Amino acid sequence: MNLPENSDSVQQQEILDALPVLVFLERAGRVVYANTEARQMLSLGEDEWIQRPVEDVLWGLFPGTAEPQTLLLATRRSSPFHATLPARNGRLVPVEGTYSILNAELRQAVIVAHPSGRARAPKSRLIEDVLASIPEAVVIEHGSHVLYTNPAFTEMFGYTAEEASGGELRELIVPETRQHELAMLEKRVDRQGRASIETVRMNKDGELVDVALVIGPLRVDGASVGYVLSFRDIGERKQLEAKLQHDAMYDVLTGLANRALFLDRLTLALSRSSRRRDQGCGVLILDLDRFKEMNDALGRAAGDVLLEAVADRLSASLRPQDSACRMGGDKFAVLVENLLDGGDLEVVASRIVHAMDRPFEIFGNFVRVSASMGAAMAGPEHTSAEVLVRGADFAMCRAKQDGGARFEVFDKHLEMPSKKSHQEPERELRRVLDKRQFEVWYQPIYRLDGGQLEGFESLLRWRRPDGSVDSFRNLLCVAEDTGLSITVGRETIDTVCRQLRSWDEGVSQNDLTLTINVTERQFYHPEMVTQLKKALAANAVDPSRLLFEVAETTLNQNPDAALGILERMAECSVRIAVDNFGFSLAPLGHLLKMPIDVVKIAPKLTMAATSTGRQPAMLESLIHLGRSLGMQVIAQGIETPEQLDALCRMGCELGQGHLLSYALEPARAAKLAGLGRWALARGA
Repeated sequence: MNLPENSDSVQQQEILDALPVLVFLERAGRVVYANTEARQMLSLGEDEWIQRPVEDVLWGLFPGTAEPQTLLLATRRSSPFHATLPARNGRLVPVEGTYSILNAELRQAVIVAHPSGRARAPKSRLIEDVLASIPEAVVIEHGSHVLYTNPAFTEMFGYTAEEASGGELRELIVPETRQHELAMLEKRVDRQGRASIETVRMNKDGELVDVALVIGPLRVDGASVGYVLSFRDIGERKQLEAKLQHDAMYDVLTGLANRALFLDRLTLALSRSSRRRDQGCGVLILDLDRFKEMNDALGRAAGDVLLEAVADRLSASLRPQDSACRMGGDKFAVLVENLLDGGDLEVVASRIVHAMDRPFEIFGNFVRVSASMGAAMAGPEHTSAEVLVRGADFAMCRAKQDGGARFEVFDKHLEMPSKKSHQEPERELRRVLDKRQFEVWYQPIYRLDGGQLEGFESLLRWRRPDGSVDSFRNLLCVAEDTGLSITVGRETIDTVCRQLRSWDEGVSQNDLTLTINVTERQFYHPEMVTQLKKALAANAVDPSRLLFEVAETTLNQNPDAALGILERMAECSVRIAVDNFGFSLAPLGHLLKMPIDVVKIAPKLTMAATSTGRQPAMLESLIHLGRSLGMQVIAQGIETPEQLDALCRMGCELGQGHLLSYALEPARAAKLAGLGRWALARGA
């Protein structure tokens, strides 16, 4: 093309002049460039081809026309043609080739031709044969357009050479979430001369392919005129690596983490708890009572089935932030995180003991199995994961010595472990409810792109008699087990509605949203929607400003019943959020058929925003999925500035977490609501 004299135009001209075929570039029906091969066949001088009508150069390219024409109105990107070329010495040479659109807006196209019936030059055929023999997929780009793909590219990605020619590679095989990655690679090539990465690309059927990508510049006389890319399918290797990694860190029989992985997780938890008072952790050690006798009586196969069943029930008893492992034999361990004190740990232990009370079905027979459990809360004296595990194991042995089927709490002074009846948590909860010792606090939710206050999440807090405030999370677990969560939930809805009405009367910003968490038992209660309607009518609030959060796991319990309940809630004009989204990735289909307005990303995925591997890509995909479906996306658990920056780059709209603000008591939340913008002064 008759380009300005700069490095890019010189590079383009050099590579095109090196091709053993006729190449013309045309704009709006006139030739603006002819390569060396074309000029020699036409016997034209250096500038004689500039701005000549295409029809003067290639007779019959546009049959039946006399004015300069263009094929830019054609529906196909590339079109084959046959024409006649008036060569030097008066000869007429029949030619054939391809007319390809480069830029429809600028009305630019490229014409590549060769004499009809003439064998290609040996050099061209040799190069093509070599590229066709390479097992890696090879692509040659000029600018942003594909000039060449080898057969391996078609085999790997499904696009034929004709389909790929003239197109943009990023439109063909680069997933939307990888656009920034490709731009980064091209910058690295420009700076360093070459780049390689293991990533994913997309084939013609929309399936992701694991590839090892190598990209380098296409150079002519030292100048870069495009890119050469090669792709090697590493799917089998990735699967093998994943299996080897899984086998190295997980128990083969139960699928739980093994001892090594558990100790790694516990070490990280201890590090976090040493920095944050509200992120304490503890360990539970569980050992089945009289397992050897049952294994001998029922057989090893039945024993293995029993261990698998115990692992499943143990996992089902845990909170999302907790994790279980098989330490070996019939001994299991549980890491319990985000604890305020040892009482929270005992609540989890009590729930596990109750779960083990139900009989197990083994090969058609119902078998009852009890377990002895020891609990140890992390403290300053626990300098390593092994020390804390030994404490819990010591308490487990005491429980077994006392007859089993119980749990004991390790005392750091090595005294007799303290005992707590299974009924004590319930009695404590009833005292809290009777004396109205629980409050609703509010954690701000911000727009991440500008710091504007979007609303608050309503969170329960336990106001102890001495005036201190603790999390209500574990008492809520007891409430859910006993059915008292119905009462707690009803009173929470009434409190939040009254708070919203109060703020509307005293705060200038009256469009804030208040979210309310709904437990599984509360959600499936037959009077749930009726109670909601009564609360809305009694408090006269705008229902669209209330956002009800339903956990992903709750929707998974009974999707058909959940759909009916959500539809009835939507009829009340309240908004619905799926909470902890991405924890199991099971409910992706729920977003399509359920009336969901907001997606709240699980904290564990928020933590992965700055990690390596595939988790950030999965997080970004979930964010784009929610937004593409017209839903707001809220990232929960933002803890670090790096996580905040990564989420902003991924396009996440809203967020909450301890980096931005802790939960605030109502008076401080009202003050913040009056400001309506970012406040990094943390609450209690």
